[in-house]
Amino acid sequence: MITECTDVAEILLLEDEPADAYLVKIALKEAKILANLHHAIDGRDGLDFLERLGKYTNMPRPDLIFLDLNMPRMNGYEFLNEIKANTSLKDIPVVVLTTSDVESDVVRSYQSGASSFITKPVDMVQFTSAIHQLCEYWFALVRLPKELKN
Repeated sequence: MITECTDVAEILLLEDEPADAYLVKIALKEAKILANLHHAIDGRDGLDFLERLGKYTNMPRPDLIFLDLNMPRMNGYEFLNEIKANTSLKDIPVVVLTTSDVESDVVRSYQSGASSFITKPVDMVQFTSAIHQLCEYWFALVRLPKELKN
C-alpha cells in the first residue's frame, strides 16, 4: 500500500469558503502529501490562474484541480465547461470536491468533464483520508502524460 506521495504536486483549489479551503490545506498536511496548494475563490479566478493573468503571471500549471460547484461569478459547471473546451487546459484532471450528494450534480459534473466527484466528508478524519486517497490515486497510481508536469 502506498502511504504517501513522493513528488511535490501542484494543486489548484477552487473554493469560495475560506473555512473549507483551510480544511483542504490541513488535510493535505495531515495526510503528509507534498503539494503546493494554490487557492482561487471562484471559477473566474481559477481561469485567470490557468491562463496566468494578472497576479497569477508566474504560477505553475496544476497537476490536479479540486473544484467546488457552488461559487459566485463563475460556478463549477461553468468553469468545467470553459477548461474542457480549451485544448491547452482540457487534459488537467478536475476532481469535484463538494458538499453536494445530489445525483443530478454527480451526473452534470461528469457530463461537463469532471474526472471524479467526491462529496466532502464532514468528519475531519474521513476528510483527511479522502484527500490522502485522492493523492494516492492521482499521483502514485495513475500515469499522467509527461507534459502535464511542465
